[in-house]
Amino acid sequence: MNRCMKMTVLLGVTGILCGNWLAAADKELPQAITTPTGIKMALIPGGSFNMGDAGGKDDEKTVHKVTVGSFYMDVCEVTQESFEAIAGANPSKFRDKKGPVERTRWTDAVKYCNARSLKEGLKPCYNTETWECDFSADGYRLPTEAEWEYACRAGSEGEHYFNGGESQMDTYAWYRNNSAEKVHAVGAKRPNAFGLFDMYGNVSEWCNDFYDKDYYATSPELNPTGPKTGDKRVLRGGNWSSRPKDCKSFRRFADNPVTADICQGYDTYGFRCVRKAAVK
Repeated sequence: MNRCMKMTVLLGVTGILCGNWLAAADKELPQAITTPTGIKMALIPGGSFNMGDAGGKDDEKTVHKVTVGSFYMDVCEVTQESFEAIAGANPSKFRDKKGPVERTRWTDAVKYCNARSLKEGLKPCYNTETWECDFSADGYRLPTEAEWEYACRAGSEGEHYFNGGESQMDTYAWYRNNSAEKVHAVGAKRPNAFGLFDMYGNVSEWCNDFYDKDYYATSPELNPTGPKTGDKRVLRGGNWSSRPKDCKSFRRFADNPVTADICQGYDTYGFRCVRKAAVK
């Protein structure tokens, strides 16, 4: 069974998933949209996958089945141009309006999500006093860790969403070996099968979840949203300074959501948004 067929079987759709965009899945919803604020999003059709990797680090080894519902995800990481237009500032070290915004705390990312929601007349997902997320709201939020890995894998089952392993990393990611120690314009590398760019490298992406190294052992199967409390939030995908071994679909990272210490690497932290896809 080839890779396209494997993804089709996994997601339970009749279309072929190879190429930039998904074909013939969730036909009642547009496969790609451009939001009123001009941001392209891809439909990620709901389905099941095996999260984690038996050969990974200790916090990744508990491979467990997860099922997520359909959602829309930004095709690219949030750019400096978009962040400045919506949040009114650009905290980035590497100034490039087409590059991903960085030097972002988790709290900065969720405030942007709320501001983008309000700008488009949607209900914000976050209470900025408690930082709780209302998953029933129709506005923007950060992806759950499960949604992020599902979207990154795009039906693949190995360490990467492409064939050839680390030898093909230059084609898909800006990372330590080719980044010249800086971010690059989003969308310049090859996307995964869902049409998502820079899921590896460029900037590490904040997820909604609190981090718990043992969470996989107790995670529910259906739409897990992470631990109820914690000191750190999850980051995924690796970044411009990452080694190839840290640019993998299952690799987990975490940091303090309000860190302001650039020595800890937060000039490598960015994000992308998701919003729910209503079933008609």
